[in-house]
Amino acid sequence: MATLTLENISYVYGPRTPFEIKALDDVSLTVREGSVTGIIGHTGSGKSTLVQLLNGLEKPTHGKVMLDGVDIWEKPREIGKIRFRVGLVMQYPEYQLFEETIRADIAFGPKNMRLSEEEIAYRVKEAADFVGLDPLLLDKSPFDLSGGQKRRAAIAGVMAMKPEVLVLDEPAAGLDPQGRDTILNGIRSYGKKTGSTVIIVSHSMEDMATYCDDIVVMANGKVRLSGTRDEVFAHAKELTEVGLDVPQITRLALLLEERGVCLPGGIYTVEAALKALKPLFQ
Repeated sequence: MATLTLENISYVYGPRTPFEIKALDDVSLTVREGSVTGIIGHTGSGKSTLVQLLNGLEKPTHGKVMLDGVDIWEKPREIGKIRFRVGLVMQYPEYQLFEETIRADIAFGPKNMRLSEEEIAYRVKEAADFVGLDPLLLDKSPFDLSGGQKRRAAIAGVMAMKPEVLVLDEPAAGLDPQGRDTILNGIRSYGKKTGSTVIIVSHSMEDMATYCDDIVVMANGKVRLSGTRDEVFAHAKELTEVGLDVPQITRLALLLEERGVCLPGGIYTVEAALKALKPLFQ
C-alpha cells in the first residue's frame, strides 16, 4: 500500500497566454491508503486534470504530489518508475488496445517490468478474473470483442502491473447497468484483495455510494467536500449548491421518513434500503 498526498496543487493550462485557464486552484488532499476513494464533480470541476497529476502524466504548475512522503517529481528522470506504482486508466481505455491478442495486451505492462514468464501468465489470468473477462477471449483479437469486453481488457492491463495506487477516470462511462456493475465490482475486489489504494473518478452519485469508502467533491478547480461516504452525504445542502445530489435511494428514504416511516440514517444504496425496510413488512 502507498500513501498519496497532494500539497497545495495548482495547474494552469496555457500559462501566460490569452487562453490561460486555472484548472486546479490550491488543492490539498490525502488519500487513505487501502481505501476506495471516489472523486466526483461536474465537467470542468478539475477532476480529470487532477488524476493526470497523480502518476506524473502532467506536472503541477505549483505544489507537490507526494507518494509515501516523497515528491514524485524529485527525480524527473525516474518518473517512469512512478507510473508502475501509480497505474492510471484514462477515459475510454479500450481505444488504446494495440496488441494482436487480448492476452498480449494485458501482458504488455508486466513484460516491461521484466517479470518472469510464469509471473506474467499468472498476472494476466488474475487481472482477467478481476474484471470478469472470459479466459476463452484472451487469445482473440481486440477487434473481435464488444466495447464492454475491450474496456475490461484495458483495465486488466493496468491491474496486471499491480500498482500500489490504481486510478481510473470514469471506468464505467457509456456501459449498460450490468457492464457497470461487473467492472466496478471487479475494481473494488481488486483493491480489497491486493490492498492497493483505488481512486475512481465518476459523475454518478449512485456509484460513489455503492463502491467508495471516501468521497472527494470538486467544483471550480477546488475541493469542496471530502471525507467518508457518510460524512460527505450528510452535507446535502453543499452538494446541491455545486449541482450534485445525494443518491436517489437516499431521497426516497427521506421522503418515506417525512411520511412517518421510521428508518435509520445512512441509507445510500438499494441494499441498505432493503435491509431497513424488510422488518417493516414482516
